[in-house]
Amino acid sequence: MKSVSGKNWEEISVNNRQLEKIKIETDLFELISKIILYRNFDKSEILSIKNEIDIFNPFLQKKDFLQSFKTLHDVIENHGKILILGDYDVDGCISTSILIIFLRLLNLNPTYYIPNRIKDGYGASLKTIKKIIKNKPDLIIMLDCGSNSFESINFLNSLDIKSIIIDHHEIYKPYPKTNNLINPKKNCDYNEYDYFCSAALTYFFIDLYIKKTKSNIDFKLYLTYVLIATVCDVMPLRKMNRLIAIKVLKSFNIKNYYVLNKIFELKEIKRPLTIEDFGYLIGPILNSAGRLKDPNIVVELIINENKKIKEKIIKDLILLNEKRKKVELNMIKEFDFNKIRNSNNVIIEKSKNFNEGLIGLMANKLKDLFNKPSIVMAKSSDIYKASARSTTNFNIGKYIKNAIDMNFLINGGGHNLAAGFSIKENKIKDFHDYIEKSFSKNFKKISHKYASKISFNAINKKFIDNLDKLSPFGHGNENPKFLLENVKIVKPKIIKKRYISFFVKSHYTKIFPAISFDLLNSHLSKNILYNKNELTLVIEIKENVWNNKKNIQLIVSDIIVPSNKA
Repeated sequence: MKSVSGKNWEEISVNNRQLEKIKIETDLFELISKIILYRNFDKSEILSIKNEIDIFNPFLQKKDFLQSFKTLHDVIENHGKILILGDYDVDGCISTSILIIFLRLLNLNPTYYIPNRIKDGYGASLKTIKKIIKNKPDLIIMLDCGSNSFESINFLNSLDIKSIIIDHHEIYKPYPKTNNLINPKKNCDYNEYDYFCSAALTYFFIDLYIKKTKSNIDFKLYLTYVLIATVCDVMPLRKMNRLIAIKVLKSFNIKNYYVLNKIFELKEIKRPLTIEDFGYLIGPILNSAGRLKDPNIVVELIINENKKIKEKIIKDLILLNEKRKKVELNMIKEFDFNKIRNSNNVIIEKSKNFNEGLIGLMANKLKDLFNKPSIVMAKSSDIYKASARSTTNFNIGKYIKNAIDMNFLINGGGHNLAAGFSIKENKIKDFHDYIEKSFSKNFKKISHKYASKISFNAINKKFIDNLDKLSPFGHGNENPKFLLENVKIVKPKIIKKRYISFFVKSHYTKIFPAISFDLLNSHLSKNILYNKNELTLVIEIKENVWNNKKNIQLIVSDIIVPSNKA
């Protein structure tokens, strides 16, 4: 069934014999067993539904981790100077923060630097490295960056400065010439953990250091920050990431985390924190610094023990995030959506007026809205900076790397769903032609899946409780979608010029509050606002808590109209 958003929706299908086996083994409802089977949960994930599973460090015997431990330990034993270089997003800032906190617990005083997105560009560039080594460190630890920084590592080697890289981005041969390169995406004996973000890899590296030195340091509290980074970096909430999420949320007490507690207090949020808050509340606030100002203040916020300084930084970040929302709305107004709707397979939008720090958000919005790989470019001096977001059927990081090799791009990097690069204006057309041809030859058709059809009467507290057995929900383990037929939308209302609140009504006058977060000028939003006919909705179902009161809310992801006309 084709929707108003141009997506093809199909019900998930599984082997009935395997389904019966899962039902017997787990004693779960058929629908839950069906989703578990379709998503190919492994044994630990299935066990975690009813049991508490211990988290173990899978890297204790891995050569890369042991070699990096030895390098760090030798520098510490010799009283060497340590400099940490992290990426400017949440994952990079959290990786940097937790490593600084750990080294301070060892009575060390490492320095750190987070590059400015506009002035420095991404990661461990040679320009940035030359800028930050004035105090002649003995060791530079690169977090969430460095995997493709060949020139920088060669330069550091020439100065006899040691390096450790802990990263999870796509990496290409020849690897940088360091003895200490931790990245599950390279050829190694821990590829199965390529779903970890850099903060998770850094945490387990710290845990290995604690165990190897037989330290009494208890660092488990910082698993919460690892989960924040995991969610914000859109890593799959599967396998060990799922176990981390369950462990963190089960024992979570917001009062143990000044930063999170203060954000809730200042935003006047009076409900328990949820995992969605990491991605939609905490993440954007922390990321606003890297997008519009100085990301180093995020590290300062996490590592500083002075609560007055922390509170000031939080207030500044909240204001900065509000500014980000306004700039974002102005950028959206520049898009010609009718033109984009009729564009080719890959959307490319550029403007001299776009804010460079927000092009990634814009690319993601276009990707979600049109279900196409999307690239947004902003003029930066005499070149264009670009951010790309892709659908699951096209590895954008791979083709960005190819485009660099073909001299279409100045530089760039990323992974299968997200990438960034720089390009000269006179190369944009050639690049667009190349990426279009690459998509046409290599993309795989995808169908969007819903778990099953559902009736209004089936949506109740018991159903929510059973659905919750699959949580926590996030990338790779999304809140399941359902098909709700023959309903009407009533009382739609635009909230804060950003999303739509409304009610969904059945034949039998039963009614549920609902919400849509799609762009206001999308086909989906227009149908919600103006279509008075009976519709078929693709929905998620969740339970909201506010002032200790619970209510069921529907999140409308798409609409299928009887005529199949958008």
